[in-house]
Amino acid sequence: MTDFTPDDHLFMAQALRLAQQGLFTTMPNPRVGCVIVKDGKIVGAGAHLRAGSPHAEVHALKQAGAMAKGATVYVTLEPCSHHGRTPPCAEAVIKAGVATVIIAMQDPNPLVSGRGSTMLQASGIRVLTGLMQQQAEALNAGFIKRMKHRMPLVRSKIAASLDGQTALSNGISQWITGAAARTDVQQWRAQSCAIMTGIGTILQDNPSLSVRELAIERQPICVIVDSQLRTPLDAKLLSNPQVLIAFATDSQHKAAQLTAMGIGLICIPDAAGKVCLKSLLSHLVSIEVNEVMVEGGEGLNGGLMALDLIDEFILYYAPIFMGSIGKGMFALPALQTMEAIVSLDVHDVRQFGSDIRLLAKCAIQKRAH
Repeated sequence: MTDFTPDDHLFMAQALRLAQQGLFTTMPNPRVGCVIVKDGKIVGAGAHLRAGSPHAEVHALKQAGAMAKGATVYVTLEPCSHHGRTPPCAEAVIKAGVATVIIAMQDPNPLVSGRGSTMLQASGIRVLTGLMQQQAEALNAGFIKRMKHRMPLVRSKIAASLDGQTALSNGISQWITGAAARTDVQQWRAQSCAIMTGIGTILQDNPSLSVRELAIERQPICVIVDSQLRTPLDAKLLSNPQVLIAFATDSQHKAAQLTAMGIGLICIPDAAGKVCLKSLLSHLVSIEVNEVMVEGGEGLNGGLMALDLIDEFILYYAPIFMGSIGKGMFALPALQTMEAIVSLDVHDVRQFGSDIRLLAKCAIQKRAH
């Protein structure tokens, strides 16, 4: 195992902070930061900000200029070795004449993983990998999931009372949580490639699910799971520039009208006549979606949970009780044994106003996809 110095950690931490600049903008590309160090000082720094624009290494090398020769490069992701929208970064690093490249994590794409490092080493550059790898992977969890497993990362956001209710029995749910928690939700929406909701939420709340309060250039794709294609033609979500409705049957004969409105439709029924959720997620991967945020009711959440398709949970708890007769978090069959319960690993707990936010994952991952 490589022994990295305190200075190595300091410079890689700076590269990770730079990578954070692309949190809302780089999709479908990963978030990457780079710093170039000569004689203990940063001489170049950069971040990848959007697809098609120069990568982090290119920005940093341009800033460093001739100072890059003999320098050490700290980069959060293995320099690319293939021609995409931009030329290979590994070639630019080699041409600059750097002495050492320290990488947080390898490229997760199994088709190219390790090739960038091999190119650098073949040119006589010292390459070290694994510094602050866990932090780099957390920053690009969705990209990694898509590259390695051909599925997007799915986060389910749920706002609930302390007794686990997400709505009253009549469906009313606005607002369970306070303004501070709702503002935090905007950050999660902004970093998502797609927001998914169900027809029940559309009919009950008619939400817009848009990113507000943040100055961003893009809105996530809106994905509506609507088995019988009951989405009203005047639903707020349909005003989003990118909308996809997944359905199983056109029982309301709306497909032609929705298509004429420019709404994307995909018919993917499962054996029960509902939307095949796994096929839907696979389709989202085909259009380069890294991260999906689910903002639905107990039906959609229950369907995803039953198929083990939820990777992470963003749970907001308000300090209120709503009673036992209402809408729960997940519509699932009654469990008969304690062995069947779903255990969570909680990895972050914070307070927003009077509400508590828990970030969690399933303790035992059954998924093989």
